[in-house]
Amino acid sequence: MHIAIAGNIGAGKTTLTKLLAKHFKWEPHYEDVVDNPYLDDFYHQMERWSFNLQIYFLNSRFRQVQQIRESGKKIIQDRTIYEDAYIFAPNLYSMGLMTSRDFENYTSLFELMESLVEAPDLLIYLRSSIPNLVGQIHKRGREYENSISIDYLSRLNERYEAWIQTYTKGKLLIIDVDNINFVDNPEDLGNIINRIDAELNGLF
Repeated sequence: MHIAIAGNIGAGKTTLTKLLAKHFKWEPHYEDVVDNPYLDDFYHQMERWSFNLQIYFLNSRFRQVQQIRESGKKIIQDRTIYEDAYIFAPNLYSMGLMTSRDFENYTSLFELMESLVEAPDLLIYLRSSIPNLVGQIHKRGREYENSISIDYLSRLNERYEAWIQTYTKGKLLIIDVDNINFVDNPEDLGNIINRIDAELNGLF
C-alpha cells in the first residue's frame, strides 16, 4: 500500500508523515533534502540550477516509487513525483528560470517515468494559506529557505490548487491545515487519522 502526502513548502508534509507512520506502523519515505547537492545552490541562483535540481528530484522520486511498489510494504511518502512535474518545474519555466529547451527535456523525461509507475493508493493534500506557510518556514529555520519570496510561494499555491482540482489518478483526501495543529493537539491528529481510516476502508 502506498500513501503519499502533497503540499507546498512549509505545509507540514514531513511532520505529518512521521506522525502517521508512527500511528499506522507504516514505513516512512522522506524527501531527499539533507543530501541534495543542488538545493543550496538553487536558492542562491535559481536560473542556473533549476534544471539540475528538478532532474535530481525526478530521479530521486522515480527510484522511491519503484522501491515502494517492489517492497510490498505499507509505505507513506513525503511529496510525490507529480508535484515536481505539475507545480515546481512549470513554475520555474513560467518565471523565466528554466529555458524552453530544458523544460521540454524535463517534461519528456517525466512523461516516460510516469508511464512506468503507479499512482499512490491515497493522496493526502495539505492545503495552506501563504501566511501559515511563511510562519512554518520561519519556525523551522532552514537557512537555504530564507530567500523564498511570498510571490514564489503564492505561485506554487496557485499551481497546487489547479493540480488538485484535476487530480483523478486515485483516492484524494484534502486537509486544510490553517486552523488545525496536528502536532500539539491530539484531537486534530485524531480527526485526520479517522478521515484516513474512512478512505482506506473504502479502498481495501
